[in-house]
Amino acid sequence: MGHSHAHGGAHGTGVQYRRRLTVVLALTLTVLVVEAVVAALTGSLALLADAGHLLGDSFGIVMALAAITVAQRGGAPGSRRSFGYHRTEVLAAGANGLILLGLAAWVAVSAIRRFGDAPELDGGLILLAGGIGLAVNVVGLLLLRGGAEESLNVRGAYLEVLGDALGSVAVIVSASVVLVTEWYPADAVASLVIAAMIVPRAVSLLREVLEVLLESTPRDVDLAELRLHILEMEGVEDVHDLHVWTITSGMPVMSAHVVVDDSVTDMAGAHAVLDRLRGCLAEHFDVEHSTFQIEPSGHADSEPNVHH
Repeated sequence: MGHSHAHGGAHGTGVQYRRRLTVVLALTLTVLVVEAVVAALTGSLALLADAGHLLGDSFGIVMALAAITVAQRGGAPGSRRSFGYHRTEVLAAGANGLILLGLAAWVAVSAIRRFGDAPELDGGLILLAGGIGLAVNVVGLLLLRGGAEESLNVRGAYLEVLGDALGSVAVIVSASVVLVTEWYPADAVASLVIAAMIVPRAVSLLREVLEVLLESTPRDVDLAELRLHILEMEGVEDVHDLHVWTITSGMPVMSAHVVVDDSVTDMAGAHAVLDRLRGCLAEHFDVEHSTFQIEPSGHADSEPNVHH
């Protein structure tokens, strides 16, 4: 049995991303308070919907921070959790996606009810709140852009802030329509737009979480190409029971049974095969943890369940 542990820089967001998430959380809560106060003063459903969206996003960022902290400080492997607590990040992202779907449903129902009885609104005050929200969201996007490539939770937070920015645009447009035409149902239309923007992001996040929990092959890993690379290694005759899955974002793992040919007759030869396999994985595939079982030719016949 041979093991290789490739600890690249992909996993984890690091202290810098925890700090950036904290800053984004503070900014989000500030905008939330501003929008909630203005919504109470003006009766704007669009602002109230966006504030509710921000509340969900704030909770999601809190969960992301908690998950990252647990994964980095309490994620050491143990006898009961051999991969530590890295999956907490995935669970937090899943809860975040469910919260977003719930918010979208509430916003849509509330907006439809408003069409029959749209109240008069102060478009100027709504426009000011929407402008503040857009400016703050742009700052948040700039802070999280780098970490969105490395962490599922940071990516979720980035997408939420992006949705918030688009929501602020919808608020600005509806407020402008109210100011110019006094057509107050524009506020309910903006609310439906915000709900429509939330759903695809939530579904996408939940789909990624489900793929991790089902231990699906990562999208960026071509299993056929990986098998071909292994078979091309000197001393390798066949490979079976090849599996690649993900523990958490940026942490793919792999296991395989490698059948060696008759030229591999001792541990030194097996060690050389393992070195070549590790070198191949390091050069062509970003695998955090790989496990190879070296087998002689014909050994698979004695195994009850062989997956090719």
